Amino acid sequence: MVYSVAATTLTVAAPLACTSSPAQGAEPARAGSDVLVTGTDEEMLVLEVTAANHIVVRLPRAEVGQGITTAVAMMIAEELDARLADVRIPLADARTKGNQYTGGSSSVSSLYAPARHLAATARARLVTAAARRWHLPAWSLRTRDTMVVAPDGRTATFGSLTESAARIRRTAVPSRPKPASRHRVIGRPTTRIDARDIVTGQAKYAGDLAVAGVKPTVVARPPTLRGKLVSVDDRAARALPGVHAVVRLPGGVAVVADTFHQAFRARDALRLTWAPGPLAGLSDAQIRARLKAAVPRLGTPPRGSTPVSGEFAFAFVSHAPMEVLTAVADVRADHAELWFSSQTPMDARDAVAAAVGMRPSAVRVHVVRGGGSFGRRLNFDAAIEAALVSKAARRPVKLMWSRSDDIRHGRMRPASHHRIRASVAGGRVVAFEQVTASVAESGDGTGLSAQGGVSSLSGPRPSDTGLYNFGRTSGDSGGIELAVPLGAWRSVDSGTVRTAEEIVVDEIARSLGQDPVAFRRTTLRNKRVRAVLDKVAAAGDWGRAMPEGTAQGVAVHEEYGSCVACLAEIDTRDPKSPRVTKVVMAADVGIAVNPRGLEAQLMGTAIDGISVVLQAGLHIDRGAVREGSFADFRYARQRQAPLTFEAHILPSTGEPGGAGELGVPAASGAVANAYARATGTVPRTFPLTF
Repeated sequence: MVYSVAATTLTVAAPLACTSSPAQGAEPARAGSDVLVTGTDEEMLVLEVTAANHIVVRLPRAEVGQGITTAVAMMIAEELDARLADVRIPLADARTKGNQYTGGSSSVSSLYAPARHLAATARARLVTAAARRWHLPAWSLRTRDTMVVAPDGRTATFGSLTESAARIRRTAVPSRPKPASRHRVIGRPTTRIDARDIVTGQAKYAGDLAVAGVKPTVVARPPTLRGKLVSVDDRAARALPGVHAVVRLPGGVAVVADTFHQAFRARDALRLTWAPGPLAGLSDAQIRARLKAAVPRLGTPPRGSTPVSGEFAFAFVSHAPMEVLTAVADVRADHAELWFSSQTPMDARDAVAAAVGMRPSAVRVHVVRGGGSFGRRLNFDAAIEAALVSKAARRPVKLMWSRSDDIRHGRMRPASHHRIRASVAGGRVVAFEQVTASVAESGDGTGLSAQGGVSSLSGPRPSDTGLYNFGRTSGDSGGIELAVPLGAWRSVDSGTVRTAEEIVVDEIARSLGQDPVAFRRTTLRNKRVRAVLDKVAAAGDWGRAMPEGTAQGVAVHEEYGSCVACLAEIDTRDPKSPRVTKVVMAADVGIAVNPRGLEAQLMGTAIDGISVVLQAGLHIDRGAVREGSFADFRYARQRQAPLTFEAHILPSTGEPGGAGELGVPAASGAVANAYARATGTVPRTFPLTF
C-alpha cells in the first residue's frame, strides 16, 4: 500500500505496487499537494480525506442503478469507521490506464479488497496522527463516526487530522482490513446513499446537465436497419424557429435547435430519401430458418439410452433502459469534452478521438450516472454522434436518442436457436449435449455500426457449467452473420443457454417420474446450489396444492462465483394474459456487501425473466424492427409484476461473487417451467407471445 504526502489533505492510493512518479491516468493531485504517489494496479483507487470531514473516492466504474456507489461507500465506511453520510463516491473521468470496465457482474468482487485496504491504510494514518497530537499510545485510541476517540473522551474529526496524517510515513497501528467477524457496515441491509437524490429529482443524468451554450440535438434515422441516406432536402427544417444546424451522420441526419421540441419538429420536416438496408429482404421467419439450419449436428448418443430432447428459439431483445441514450459533447479545434454514462469510458474516449481526428489525450470524458443499462452502455453510439455533430456545428450539443431510436436502431440481444438432447439410461442421465446457433453482427467496418466495445458476439457457449452430474456433457456452436447492431444483454449467453437447459431438466425429471426439485437435489454437483434450491423450496412451499391452470416452477443457476435458485408461481387461466403471481429467490454470493442492494438486483432479474419468457421480444419485418416503444415492446409493467416477491440471502464468509446478472437464467427458467406445468405444454419459442 502506498500513500501521498500532501500539504493539505491525506490522500491514499491503492494498492501494492508503487512508482515514484504519478501513474499515467491517475486522478490529479489537489491544489497544494507536494507529491502524489499512486499505485499501478488496475483499479487505481484514490481516497482523500477533506478538511470538511468528507471521505472522497473517485470510482472507476459506472453507476447505472445497480448501487455500486453504495456498496463501495459501505466498504470505505467499514474500514474507516466513518459515517456512511460522510463518504462521497463520485464517478471517475475516463483514464488512460487501469480498469474502468463495468460489466460481467465484476464490480463488487474486483473492488472489495482494494477499497478495504485503501480505507484501512487511511485509518491507520489518521489514528497515528491523533496519537502524536495527544501524546497517547496509538493502540489506546478508537475510531467511530468519522473521528478518532481518546480513552478520556477527547475526539478529533478525520478532517481536523488530515493535514498531519498526510505527512506520516510509518503508522503506529496495523493497516490491515478488519476480519468479517468485526464488520458492522458490510453485510447490513442499507438504503442507497443516492436514494433521496433519485426520488426527489436531485440526481443528475446526462439529460440534466447544463453546459454553457449547449443545444439540444436529435437524429433522423432510416426506416430499415442500416439503411443508407440517398438525399436530403433540409430547407423546410432550417426555416423553422430555433434551428441552428443540420448535420449528416453515418447513421442519419442530425438537427440542432434551441429546444428538443424544436429539434423534433425540424427532424420531422426533413425530406429524406433512403436506400434500404442490407436486411430489407429478411423477416423473422427467414432468420429463424437460417439459425435453425446453422445449428451443428448432435453427436451419437450412448447405445441403449433414451433421448429427452428439445429445440428452443429466442428472439432479439432490446435493452430498453428507462433513461434513453444521451450525450453532451463540446468539440473544439484542439480538444474535446464529453459527458455521458459509459460502462467502457476508456474505449469510448479512444473511439471519439478517432472519430473527430484527435489524439486520445485531447479528449476528456466525464462519466455520468445512468438510468439503467443492462449492457446497453457498454456501447457509446450517442457519444460518437454527439462529438461528430458538435465538431460540424461548431458548438456544444446535447444529443438524445428517442425511445424509438434505441429500440429500432440500438443494440440488442442476438436471436438464437438451441438443440438439446439428454440421454437417459438406468434411471439417470448418462450424456447431455447442447448445440446452438446465434446471430453475429456483420458490417463493413465503417460508421457507427462497427464501434462500441461489443460490436459482435460469437454465439452462445454450449453447455459447460458442470452444474449437474449428467455424465458426458458436450456441445458446439454455429451462427449466421447479419447486419444487426448487437450488444451484450444482461446475463449475456447464460440467459438463453441456461434457460433452455433448465427447461430440459424439468422434462428429464418428468420422464423419470420424479419431482423437479427432488431430481435436482440428487443430481446437482455443488452443495451451495443445493442449499439455495432447498431454501426456495421451503420458503415457497414447493409442491403445495394449487388450482388447475396455476403451477409452480423452479430453476437454478451458478456463475460469477455465486449461485441462485428461483421458484415462480404462475396463473394461466386467462390464456392471453398469464401472470406470475409469486417469486421466491435465494442466493449465495459469498459476503453480501449490501443485502438490500442484492435483493433489488434479484427483483430486477425476476422482472427480466418474466418479460423475455412471456411477452417481450423484437420482430424483424423486411429489414426493420417492428417495435418502437414500450407500447409494443412489452416489458413487464406493474400489472405483470409478481404480487409477492421474496429474496433470501444465504449467510456466507466467502469472498464476494457477482450478482447483477446472476438471477436472469434462474428466473427465466422458473417462469418457463411454471408455465409448462400450468398449461401441460412444452414451451419452445420465446417470448411465448412471439
